[in-house]
Amino acid sequence: MSTYTALPIRHPNTQSRTVMTRRAWWLVAMNFLIPGSAQVLAGNRRLGRIGLIATLTMWVLVVAALLLYIATPQTIYNLATNSYALLLAQILLVAYAFLWIVLTINTLSLVKLIRARPSSRAWIALATVALLVVSVGGAGAGAYYAGITRGTLQSIFGGGAASVPPVDGHYNILLLGGDAGPDREGLRPDSMSVVSVDAETGAATMIGLPRDLHNMPFSDGSPMKKLYPNGYGYNGRCDVSACMLNSVYTEAEVRHPDLYPDAIKNGSRPGIEATKEAIEGTLDLEIQYYVLIDMQGFSDLIDALGGVDITVPKRVPVGGDENLVGVAEWIEVGEHHMNGYYALWYARSRHGSSDYERMERQRQLQAAILKQFTPANVLSKFQVIAQAGSQVVKTDIPQDMLGYFVELALKTKELPITNIELTPASGIQPEEPDFDKIRSMVDAALHPASPAPSGG
Repeated sequence: MSTYTALPIRHPNTQSRTVMTRRAWWLVAMNFLIPGSAQVLAGNRRLGRIGLIATLTMWVLVVAALLLYIATPQTIYNLATNSYALLLAQILLVAYAFLWIVLTINTLSLVKLIRARPSSRAWIALATVALLVVSVGGAGAGAYYAGITRGTLQSIFGGGAASVPPVDGHYNILLLGGDAGPDREGLRPDSMSVVSVDAETGAATMIGLPRDLHNMPFSDGSPMKKLYPNGYGYNGRCDVSACMLNSVYTEAEVRHPDLYPDAIKNGSRPGIEATKEAIEGTLDLEIQYYVLIDMQGFSDLIDALGGVDITVPKRVPVGGDENLVGVAEWIEVGEHHMNGYYALWYARSRHGSSDYERMERQRQLQAAILKQFTPANVLSKFQVIAQAGSQVVKTDIPQDMLGYFVELALKTKELPITNIELTPASGIQPEEPDFDKIRSMVDAALHPASPAPSGG
């Protein structure tokens, strides 16, 4: 048996254009499907072994990730949101992309295009380049998105707060909607909610607090409680113009930042900490973390998502004053696909409706945005969504807890959300709130009584 017949890839019959053309296609395909195999069979075996080891390593990592995801999804969520793991992924993908370039160039030299049929040479070269773009482009894109993810997570979850266990089986997270529009001076909380999530089942209760709530008691240990032992605004006393819940933020920021010397170091602000303590005292709940959502930044995020679908129950003015003078246009009743500009007006517009209606519109908008966070939508617009998100959201949730909260959120998504609105409709008067009733409502929602067993 001749050498040509026994080893047609390494020792081909170079005089046969048919053999050399077929060999060229085989080498190009092997280089794409199993990088390193072309070198082992037809070229530098040492280089080929490096390529095969790298390829095997990548496949082992992929299979291990799939098995881990099946066995313990939270481990994968933790890795996917860990800065060091993302940095390692970047390095490995860039190194693999560089190795693939070297192997492809080497493969092209092994092909010996000049020996192939003239009609096939251009197609072989074109296929080699196209497959190189697909392979290296895929690895490069993976490294690029890992970098964007790492930067976005560090921007959003850059606080110094520590991981803490649930309290009474729940994680209580304060959601603040910051209103920093172009016609406003500074940022102030325009909407306030507490999301309480069962740490095991993911069942969530959302408690909406009106911004004009009065006389809130601060939680025990709060430095603001020493200033207002009978409640914030008791007998009309406070250090800012309006003694309401959303004024606590401003007062702590402007008048008493010295009361919270470690707030910024821990990824928070004096105003956020004071607001958290006022709400803790109001609800008799310990709040572990906060999430601040900049309403102005919503516009960019919604545009990045491609808009949101909103059902408008009552027409809302765009622009104008309290007498509806100077209204530029109206968002009419009905179905709307809103861009960021109109969605922001829908959420922020104060005139022609009550604060409670505006609270409902903001919750409606938040729900609509969550619906737009589908895997296909996020992947197709990942970069702009990530960039917008880093400008919209700030939180002191530790990054090392993000994987846990992602898994918990997936459970929450499958369950109905219980809503408590502390408004006149539920029997709560913001000017004279019944705090015992508020706490009873919250406790009943978070810890419902078990049904009595039926008699035998």
